[in-house]
Amino acid sequence: MLSKETLQRYRRMTTGERLQLTMRSIDENEPFLLYGKTEVVGRRFVLLERENRMRVQNILEGLTRSESDARQP
Repeated sequence: MLSKETLQRYRRMTTGERLQLTMRSIDENEPFLLYGKTEVVGRRFVLLERENRMRVQNILEGLTRSESDARQP
């Protein structure tokens, strides 16, 4: 969980600054994604896929709620 100060700093960033931060993080961490035994790397990708599916599902559920809330008088 991020601290309140960190969240406030992120909110003050421009879209470009947040993208730059994301790209730097990817560059720094990508080499470690494939590091380790084949089984460990495989489990890592399974976990990433599961987390991404859950994230997409949460986004879709939020959009559905937003749309239904917008339709109600």
